[in-house]
Amino acid sequence: MPNNFTKNNTMVEKKNENNNGMPKKIKFLFVSNEALIGDVAWQVKKEGHDAKYYIRDKLEQDVCDGFVDKCDDWQKEVDWADVIVFDDISFGVQADKLRKQGKFVVGGSAYTDKLEDDREFGQDEMKNAGMTIIPNYNFTNFDAAIKFLTENPDRYVLKPSGKAQNEKELLFVGNEVDGRDVLEILERYKKNWGNKIKVFQLQKHVTGVEVAIGGFFNGHDFVMPININFEHKKLFPGNIGPSTGEMGTSMFWAKPNPLYRATLEKLKSKLQECGYVGYFDINTIVNAKGIHPLEATSRFGYPTINIQMEGITMPMGEFLYNLASGKDFEIKTKRGFQVGVVIAAPPFPFKDPASFKRYSEDALIIFKKPNYDGAHIADVKLIDNEWRMAGTSGYPLIMTGSGTTMDEAQKEAYMHVENILIPNMFYRTDIGARWTQDSDRLQTWGYLY
Repeated sequence: MPNNFTKNNTMVEKKNENNNGMPKKIKFLFVSNEALIGDVAWQVKKEGHDAKYYIRDKLEQDVCDGFVDKCDDWQKEVDWADVIVFDDISFGVQADKLRKQGKFVVGGSAYTDKLEDDREFGQDEMKNAGMTIIPNYNFTNFDAAIKFLTENPDRYVLKPSGKAQNEKELLFVGNEVDGRDVLEILERYKKNWGNKIKVFQLQKHVTGVEVAIGGFFNGHDFVMPININFEHKKLFPGNIGPSTGEMGTSMFWAKPNPLYRATLEKLKSKLQECGYVGYFDINTIVNAKGIHPLEATSRFGYPTINIQMEGITMPMGEFLYNLASGKDFEIKTKRGFQVGVVIAAPPFPFKDPASFKRYSEDALIIFKKPNYDGAHIADVKLIDNEWRMAGTSGYPLIMTGSGTTMDEAQKEAYMHVENILIPNMFYRTDIGARWTQDSDRLQTWGYLY
């Protein structure tokens, strides 16, 4: 009886598996604080899997309505789910606990949460791993920072830590060699942001190419290929204006190279120790003197993951299942390059619910031609078969394109942008344009091959 039961049960399981040994239909539970992962949830649903989406922030809970099924309490759905996907930091403790219980989880750990959230800890860990970090100084009050800057004039970058670092417009890159502009910003933040910015960092400014090296970690190793990407953080073309979460990114997939070996590879043992599963990225400044890490991101990047989906050719459900189950596999990707352009509307990049309500709430997203190629949803909902803006941030879409050259990928992305019409929409027109200059310098310095 036991032997027959085992045999019959195995036969049933085989019928429900595809050729890769994974279930044909997987139950995915996506857990979010601020509605970031909806595009991925929608994609796995389109592939025929079950998907439930939890959003904690009440102001963002209409995001993805009509696209993905929602739930009110993610913890009540844990037993239902085959794979649980956390889309941001702050879930590390829960993710650790669930993995110990045998659940398949894509998401952080207590260690990787701290690595991103605590800039001082992150810099120390990268330094201890053998990376060449940029001199930085951490403060818990503005008077001490003002005194330090007055006594040590130089060009600095001001970076809030903790929860305040999510307010991307607070990051300030100084331009004055004596630090006068940073000093003025410190005085302003002391007056207006003293209660919110509890910890911050002054980092010496280093010139070079800003490039991020990212990889997907399956609990014991990075799966190949790695991702090399170039973020465009300023609001306006030409890298002008306030810093945003990001206005677009260009990228390509690569085999292990000097950039990987000087960054991600050095932290592999730490990620193994904590059992991390998910995307891990180190943003750097690279020049002729070396590779200098700026910060680690231990979660999906946004809009990075949306643009990566443009380049990943294997089904996202299979990709996430393989990653969460610790499988050794190779990510199937397109050759060449990908470009993604953020389509925004007021009040982005600032948070102002009143402005969103006035200018963008329920705004209709029109496709001039019935073609959704390259369209990746962010803060969007589906009502009566119409796409409308949701949430409060003014961040509805990412439009992507691919090509064998960066120029081809850029042209395809902007061709897709031309198909979109949203009242008061805006976007940068130069995503990917700096590649020629950046690639020449990276090749000259020996970081790409």
